[in-house]
Amino acid sequence: MSQQASPRGTFLKVADAVRAQIEASPDMTELPSAADLMRDYKVSRGVALRAFGVLQRDGIAEPVPGGRWRVVRAGAQVDQRPLEQQIADIITADGLKVGEAFPSASVLAERFGVSRPTVTKALDRLESAGVLANGGQGKVRRVRTLPAREERF
Repeated sequence: MSQQASPRGTFLKVADAVRAQIEASPDMTELPSAADLMRDYKVSRGVALRAFGVLQRDGIAEPVPGGRWRVVRAGAQVDQRPLEQQIADIITADGLKVGEAFPSASVLAERFGVSRPTVTKALDRLESAGVLANGGQGKVRRVRTLPAREERF
């Protein structure tokens, strides 16, 4: 059924419910997952994804790496740089020195609100660029060099 044939389709009702959640909670930064919407509203994955699409079209939400969605607030600045650049900034922001331990993928995933595999890919790119040294499986990554501001990954 097309959107025109059903102007108040199920996906629009789900989008309205999520919009109401966002408006009721000014601290909300991340939308519920598609699985949460499927469970809470007893809808298919396609309906949940169409609801996200409506919120994106209305400028209320945007996708983030890892399959999640974040709330877009009017006037809020969102860092649009690639994740590896945001992670590289941790070195200078946290005052890390060459040879010091770098935060784990799990800690970074929590900090940036993305999945751990997404962070792992970004960390791999930083290792390829020579910014981080890989300690191997189960070992701590360490800072190899301080990233230059204009450096591209």
